[in-house]
Amino acid sequence: MKTRLIMGFILLPFCFFSFPQGIFAEKIPHEVGGFVLGSDVTDYPSIEYSNFLKEVVVYDWNGFDKGIISYGICKYPGKIVKIKLKYADSSKKYFKILLKKFKKKLGKPNEWKGDSFGILHIWKWKFIDEQKRKVHLILQYNHKNPNENIGNMVKLYYPDRIAEEQKCFTKQCSNGNKPKPVVTKDNWDYLIPK
Repeated sequence: MKTRLIMGFILLPFCFFSFPQGIFAEKIPHEVGGFVLGSDVTDYPSIEYSNFLKEVVVYDWNGFDKGIISYGICKYPGKIVKIKLKYADSSKKYFKILLKKFKKKLGKPNEWKGDSFGILHIWKWKFIDEQKRKVHLILQYNHKNPNENIGNMVKLYYPDRIAEEQKCFTKQCSNGNKPKPVVTKDNWDYLIPK
């Protein structure tokens, strides 16, 4: 009898760990916040779309590994408002060369936005062109921040035109009658996955 009990206690943990995780869940969740996995996004007419810019991806482009070209679809349809390119050379040594050449051609940057740990180096230039448009330029080096592209990157964009695109897009999509939110602080049905 004691041998059976001991064998039962030894084998019991193996029974629990031999099944895939989640098999004991009463019901597998497919919904949270009123959104259901696998449903069509058009089923939610009250959500606000943020795709006010279209993007084109480029690869292996004249010394760049890849990039994203963003253009307007509302106020400036088809016009490029942001260029984001990742250099083929991802080394910090190359970043230093780039920074030196940027400074020589464009002057000193206006702003440092990097961190103090040496992981993320971001230099920003701000200009106003001959047509009175704000033009921002960023040279960035990322050593290992997983939330950013690793390596060297340049970003060139019209901040005001991006904001105008978003405003125009939101105005076009808005029907003026925003539905009242269903969720309240006490509505756990929306807050907990089901």
